[in-house]
Amino acid sequence: MLFNSFGLSDELQRAVHDQGYTTSTPVQAQSIPAILKGKDVLAGAQTGTGKTAGFALPIIQLLEDNPVQSHTKNVRCLILVPTRELAIQVSQSIKTYGKYTTIKSTEVYGGVSFNTQAKILKDGVDIVIATPGRLLDHIEQKTLNLSSIEIFVLDEADRMLDMGFIRDIRRISQYIPKKRQTLLFSATFSSEMKSLANSLLTNPEEIQVTPVNSLATDVEHIVHPVDHSKKFELLVSLIEANNWNQILIFIGMKHSAERLSQKLNKAGIHTTSIHGDKSQAQRTKALDNFKKNKVRALVGTDVASRGLDIQELPVVINYELPNEAENYIHRIGRTGRAGNTGQAISLVAFDESNFLKDIERLLKLDIEKIIVPGFEPDPSITHRHVAKKSGSPTSWGNPGKRNSSRGRSGNSRRSSSHA
Repeated sequence: MLFNSFGLSDELQRAVHDQGYTTSTPVQAQSIPAILKGKDVLAGAQTGTGKTAGFALPIIQLLEDNPVQSHTKNVRCLILVPTRELAIQVSQSIKTYGKYTTIKSTEVYGGVSFNTQAKILKDGVDIVIATPGRLLDHIEQKTLNLSSIEIFVLDEADRMLDMGFIRDIRRISQYIPKKRQTLLFSATFSSEMKSLANSLLTNPEEIQVTPVNSLATDVEHIVHPVDHSKKFELLVSLIEANNWNQILIFIGMKHSAERLSQKLNKAGIHTTSIHGDKSQAQRTKALDNFKKNKVRALVGTDVASRGLDIQELPVVINYELPNEAENYIHRIGRTGRAGNTGQAISLVAFDESNFLKDIERLLKLDIEKIIVPGFEPDPSITHRHVAKKSGSPTSWGNPGKRNSSRGRSGNSRRSSSHA
């Protein structure tokens, strides 16, 4: 659908035009009309589908169409997000789309001055974009009043549950009027997520623009079996052979991310890192440097898998597979976006094979295994590991062995559904 067919105000259409958008994405085409009608919405949509504009535009429209008395400074819309990075991204989108309107917004998250945020809130804003922890701090310190909330949004709700925010979400919902419009966006739907949605939404309009737990068809998935001891050497070899200028690398632990970043720098690959131990200023600087190509690689933990708005990222590398299969979706969602192609490359040691099986089972996808010459897994390690587990040897399942110095296979399997 064309954006001018939604009945959006001239101010919003002008802002959309400034961004060069004319045609809406599927999630926008379904969510904008439903939200404008005041309906609760339960949407299955992954990052990169345009979902932020899908709720930001109609929310601004609704608030503009129903102004409150000028002396009222209470917040009217709360958008809850899992990470600081996503809070910043959504806040920027709200400001971009609302720049020709009178709507005021601010973001609230940890790692920056509480008092500065409190002053902005005291002066009055219409929309608050917040992470759960810092939001509760403001509620408890009585620097934020949610009694006038008209619209409550949970963005990337599955990620909030993964991060253990379920109790915080339920606490926050107690401070919000029961008579409200609630919008919930999630890439995946577990039983816990469905239970949360049932408790928060009333007769929601259900929107599913992509099958649950699916990946983009424009992403090529490759697994390189390799021993732990050879992972770093293989990583450097792939980066140099492919001459990648922008690589996002995922690893499990915060200290491991820092150590890998330092090793890559010593190897001559300009790298920075982003993880939970870094201050907000450090994380923002690292992301800005990466987006501006001031560094070649960004090493991150799963805190970086959501809310990173990076255009045309060509490759994501899993230096270590995630323990939870769903996190593979969130990591790989950084590439193959908005019609661009991308690669998802995983360096997998034998003791990570169960994680790989979980990912393939979740996605209903048989990811091609390509052994890179010179980095063949040591069969004695495989046999020792399996003997310890079951007393009998096994193999990687006859992975393809071909020259993969270019990092691409000629016939890689791709997922069968759109993101």
